[in-house]
Amino acid sequence: MFLKHLELKNFRNYKDLKVDFKSNITLITGKNAQGKTNLLEAIQFLSSLGSIRAKTDNELILWGEKFAVACGFLEKDTNEFELETIIAPPKRKELKVNGVKKSKSSEFIKHLCVVSFSVNDLLLLRGTPDDRRSWLDLAISQIYPAYLDRLQKYNKIKVQKNNFLKEIKGNLSADTDLLDILNLQLAISGSNIIYLRLKFLKELLSLAQVKHLEIADKECLTMIYDSKVLDDFDIYNDEIPETETISKLFETRLAQRKQEEIIRAQALVGPHRDDISFLINNIEAKRFASQGQQRTIVLSLKLAELYLIEAKINEKPILLLDDVLAELDDIRQGFLLDAIGTETQTIITSVDTLQFKESYLAKVDILKIKNGELC
Repeated sequence: MFLKHLELKNFRNYKDLKVDFKSNITLITGKNAQGKTNLLEAIQFLSSLGSIRAKTDNELILWGEKFAVACGFLEKDTNEFELETIIAPPKRKELKVNGVKKSKSSEFIKHLCVVSFSVNDLLLLRGTPDDRRSWLDLAISQIYPAYLDRLQKYNKIKVQKNNFLKEIKGNLSADTDLLDILNLQLAISGSNIIYLRLKFLKELLSLAQVKHLEIADKECLTMIYDSKVLDDFDIYNDEIPETETISKLFETRLAQRKQEEIIRAQALVGPHRDDISFLINNIEAKRFASQGQQRTIVLSLKLAELYLIEAKINEKPILLLDDVLAELDDIRQGFLLDAIGTETQTIITSVDTLQFKESYLAKVDILKIKNGELC
């Protein structure tokens, strides 16, 4: 797939931007706070309808404006697609494919696949559980577009449950029939999310381990899915249970913590509370790995994500590298550039071109951004 053209109106700091992508490798330069990251964020938003940087869609709208538009023109399988999303609160965002409105997120995000690698990703291990869940959910939605619909449905039920728990907070004698119904719905919906997370992580790990060993010889990468439903699930060794089994365990855990949830007025069990632990030679990387080792893990994960998506959709996803090369040493930077080659459409942001070799720049289309405009 190839993103040929991008148009933004009132998106972040872009009042009106139109940009053509002509080469497989595009380097976007400019000083900090000019809009380089915002441009990549817009592409990612067209791909997943989500952003790790924004908690709500409203944050994507240019200050003082009432709406934002992101539109991308994509070439895929000899076909062309126009993807458009309009953010105009309090209405739901409007999604269009080739001018036709789409009611389901999965009908929109299935067209454009993106792998994003930023400086924030280098802090994936040291970040919060929410950071790791966001990364995981965005990655899975690239392969299984329906996953986003399931996640939205689960979150809607969770909000209903939390609202009810606040109404009966601390009242252990309250009528909990509605809570029991919501718990059953959560168990059914959440079991599908957990199953797809485990399936994705298991396939990702098999690729990431190979990449990790190429950079860090004799260091074996493994993962633990820290689940409130399954306890600690060893991604490498444990067999993934069926969704029915996960659902029953989910119901059991909810029953065990029912009183605690009423007292605390919070939904304490489910994939919204889960986390991922990364280990090198069975030692927890977050606590004991060096900065270089942690960056090697993230680099391996991102390359594995790129290859896994390509294998699943039979298309090369678009790679977004946001100021990340400046944060990698020469060995890891060279490994990344060699691994992606020149066949994958890659859009890179950087303050300048100084860190790139002349032989590499000869293959690159260079654009410059200043104050939200091409110059």
